Amino acid sequence: MAVVQITLAFVKRGIVFPTVFSKQFPKSLPKYGAAACIFNVRNLSSIELSKNLELITKEKKTAKVTNLKLSTPLDKPMVILLSWLMAKRKHIYKFANYYTGHGFDVLNVSVSPWQLLWPTKGTQVIAGSILKFLELNTSNAPLVVHGFSVGGYLWGEVLVKIACDRERYDKIVNRIEGQVWDSVADITEICIGVPLAVFPKNMVLQNALKQYMLYHLKTFDKVATCHYVRSSQMFHTNLVKAPAQFFLSKTDSVGAEKSNLRARENWENMNIKVCWKCWDNSPHVGHFHRHPKEYIDELNAFLNTIGLVAYPEKLQVKV
Repeated sequence: MAVVQITLAFVKRGIVFPTVFSKQFPKSLPKYGAAACIFNVRNLSSIELSKNLELITKEKKTAKVTNLKLSTPLDKPMVILLSWLMAKRKHIYKFANYYTGHGFDVLNVSVSPWQLLWPTKGTQVIAGSILKFLELNTSNAPLVVHGFSVGGYLWGEVLVKIACDRERYDKIVNRIEGQVWDSVADITEICIGVPLAVFPKNMVLQNALKQYMLYHLKTFDKVATCHYVRSSQMFHTNLVKAPAQFFLSKTDSVGAEKSNLRARENWENMNIKVCWKCWDNSPHVGHFHRHPKEYIDELNAFLNTIGLVAYPEKLQVKV
């Protein structure tokens, strides 16, 4: 019991033991692809919009932020980057650098373990902030959603809010031209994924947190579990009909192939075009690091498919 209490204390404070990569992440880049992963992020500029939202741009912006409203308009296409749990800034910035290099601005969204455990005071507030930011900073430029792991759950919470007021949010939905899902985790894997993310190198605390997660799901149905289930339902019955790209692997126990296949089948039944890249052996949210050239080639091809690279004029605001 003492171990569980210590674990929860760490989770509430967002504290984990120091680590760069766990077994879930490669410790070094493969030699053949190392060059593909070297990005210059010095030229990126960021504006903190809230505790969980950050705007990353190529050019330095001097805009003031008032309650998520920027003082200057946004005129570029935007990627909504839904980070994985406990993601390190330097890893997220590699993806941000890729997208800003293709003419996008990036809205980086993070979630803490505590916010995940208590959706009504955590992830649902963040979901509301995402929609509020997009609504207040009016634009007709295209949107792309790129989510990792628990980002799939967070996007489900966004979809729940959209479903409650379609007339209000349809303009935002209509702007989404593509969605990318990397190692997306479903409700069935939450008890596996959260402990690995929070305590990647400590098996004792992993097991303690796993036991607590099972207890949490069973005990707090009305304030937690029912929201996880509803989010999963919304993710699988997607309101966004834009083409999708999935990145996953057969060996990932968190972003499991089975649950991803279920989402793919549901979406294809709704005539959503799905592109699929599944590696035989690749770590959770580590596909880019393990297979950099293949990952970038697939992502480039997908962006070409939806017309956001092949046709430069689509990188500008729609008329």
